[in-house]
Amino acid sequence: MTKPQDVSDNEWDAEVLSSDTPVLVDFWAPWCGPCKMVAPVVDELAEEYDGKVKFVKLNTDDNIETASKYGIRSIPTLMVFKGGEAVEQVVGFRPKSELKKSLDKALA
Repeated sequence: MTKPQDVSDNEWDAEVLSSDTPVLVDFWAPWCGPCKMVAPVVDELAEEYDGKVKFVKLNTDDNIETASKYGIRSIPTLMVFKGGEAVEQVVGFRPKSELKKSLDKALA
């Protein structure tokens, strides 16, 4: 079963910005209720897009540098990166269908 991988500030460039495939980043924190709601949806998408999109999670409490760099003020925030650039952003809990549209757009 494919699960999103945890990344840190130190791994950000190698795991996200240098990735050959689009990357969906789940900015979250352990205390965040909506983050817990979106996690199973992200897990499902990781299964469906296995091999096409890389899925990672960044704990905003532990990785303040990266969260600040991208202006993350509300969590969950899901961002799609392609070629090292942020191409899509979704803030808050959204239905799976909306997240799929963002991923499909990045893959097009």
